[in-house]
Amino acid sequence: MQELSLNILDIAENSVKAKASLVEITVEEDEAADLMRIIIADNGCGMTPEVVARVSDPFYTTRTTRKVGLGVPFVKMACEMTGGTFSIDSTVGEGTTLRASLGLHNIDRSPLGDIASTIASLVQCNPDIDFVYTHRTGEGEMCADTREFRAVLEGVPLSNPEVVSFIREYIAEHLTEIKGGLI
Repeated sequence: MQELSLNILDIAENSVKAKASLVEITVEEDEAADLMRIIIADNGCGMTPEVVARVSDPFYTTRTTRKVGLGVPFVKMACEMTGGTFSIDSTVGEGTTLRASLGLHNIDRSPLGDIASTIASLVQCNPDIDFVYTHRTGEGEMCADTREFRAVLEGVPLSNPEVVSFIREYIAEHLTEIKGGLI
């Protein structure tokens, strides 16, 4: 069973390839609606309507190194398997927003996985891009914003191993608080 955090990593890497300078990743766990919502928004180059229409086809990719693109199709399939929804909105020159909703307690929903390590990896591998990770539950909200980390670090690169470790631990600790002691 694949973890959703790996799907998030793949989609966020698409944002990096689209030359985004800001990638916002939001996960909402809505007990009342029995939904997990995942929103990934970027300010990258965006896609034409024709590309948006084809992006969820596993045999379509803009990459030249392989003939299939499975990241978006996997997310769409994960949503459909749990009775959720999936959409992509994109405007050329402005960016792209992917919205996924999954049945929160559906037996077919993959676990979120180690999202703290996923976000830390994105930051480490792309230290010049800003990432904002927000996670909401009925218990509260946490946010990790690299722009705020950058301001405090005063020139220490986000790719510094100690900084990456701090970011991972910061996210994990705050997730534990808003998830009632469970990650």
